[in-house]
Amino acid sequence: MSESHEVEVDDHANEVFAPTATAVLTHVVSSIVDDAGAVSVEGVPSRGRVKLQVKVGPGDLGRVIGRRGRTAQSIRTVVRAAATRDGVEVDVDFVDD
Repeated sequence: MSESHEVEVDDHANEVFAPTATAVLTHVVSSIVDDAGAVSVEGVPSRGRVKLQVKVGPGDLGRVIGRRGRTAQSIRTVVRAAATRDGVEVDVDFVDD
């Protein structure tokens, strides 16, 4: 049984460019931080890819990045794998607000 997944790329602000990758990223980051309500993920098209920008609450960025960036790199690996289901390539950026 083969499912086809189409990702619509549009200029609307509410458009989700990589729904599976965004859902996985939101879930993983929300599980790590103290303030899960402050987690936001925004998808932005960038040079044929989708850039997922993650914002977290004050004091949680270090928790998400981890020692020597290992947690952030692991999150990126999992989200890139999830993005294959969306049929897109993604980059994950952790934004300090």
